[in-house]
Amino acid sequence: MRRFLPGEELGAALDAAAGFARDGIGSVLTELGEQVTTRAEGSRVRDHYLQVLDRVRQRGLPAQISVKLTHLGLDVDRAACLENVRALAARAADAASFLWIDMEESRYVDVTLELFRRARAAHAGVGVCLQAYLRRTSADLEGLLPLAPAIRLVKGAYNEPPDVAFPKKRDVDERYFTLAGRLLEHAARGQARPVFGTHDLRLIERLRQRAAALGAAPGSYEVHMLYGIRAAEQRALARDGVPVRVLISYGTHWFPWYMRRLAERPANVWFVIRNLV
Repeated sequence: MRRFLPGEELGAALDAAAGFARDGIGSVLTELGEQVTTRAEGSRVRDHYLQVLDRVRQRGLPAQISVKLTHLGLDVDRAACLENVRALAARAADAASFLWIDMEESRYVDVTLELFRRARAAHAGVGVCLQAYLRRTSADLEGLLPLAPAIRLVKGAYNEPPDVAFPKKRDVDERYFTLAGRLLEHAARGQARPVFGTHDLRLIERLRQRAAALGAAPGSYEVHMLYGIRAAEQRALARDGVPVRVLISYGTHWFPWYMRRLAERPANVWFVIRNLV
C-alpha cells in the first residue's frame, strides 16, 4: 500500500504535501479511521486534526483537511461531534485552510448534511462531499445550492442497494456529469465552489468543456485525486491551469480501512489492481 500512502505518520503526509506544493499542487490530508465508539476517541481525533492544522500553518502549506463524522464521534454523541467539527472549522480559518466533511454510507447522509449546515452557518470555510451514485443526491444538491456551497462531488464507493444507488457505471457517470453541470452553472455566477473528485480523465475533459461553455473559469473549480494515482496527469492538469489537490491518507489503520473498502464494493478491487499494474 506504499503506492497509495506516503507513510503512516503525519510527518510523512506533510512532507508529501510540501512536495506537491513545489509542483503547484495543493493537498487534502486525512487520517484513516471511522466509527469510533467513545467520546474520548472522537476527542483524540479532533485534537489530532487541530495539530495537523497548526503544522500546516507553521509550514505554510497549501493543505486542507478532510474528516469523517463517525471518526469524530457521530455514532456516540451527535452534539459533541458537532462541537468537534466547529472547533476544526475555527482552527482551519485561523490557518487559512479549509475543512471538508466526507460523506459515508447512505444512512449517514441526512445527519451529515445537517451538521454541515450548522457548521457552515458559523464558518464559511467548510465544504461537504456528495456521492453521485445515490439516487437522492440531485435533491440534496438543489437543497444546498442556495448556500453557495463548496461541494466535492465523487462517484461513490460504498455497497448500497439498487433502490438507493444506481448500480450501473454508465448511469453513475452520466449522473455525475449532470450534477457537475449544475455546480458549474452556479460556479460561473460565483455561487458555488465545485470540486470534482475523480480519476476519470474523459469525464474531466467533458467537464472542462462544459465549464468553458458556461463561462466558468478554470480557477472556479478544482479537481481532486488520490495520492499515488495518475500522478503524471495531476501535474499535467495543474500545468494547464486547473487547480488540483491530492488527497493524502495516512495513519496506522490503513489495513482495516482499505480491506473494508475493498470488501464493500467489488469495483474497488479492480480499481486498485488497475492502478497497481
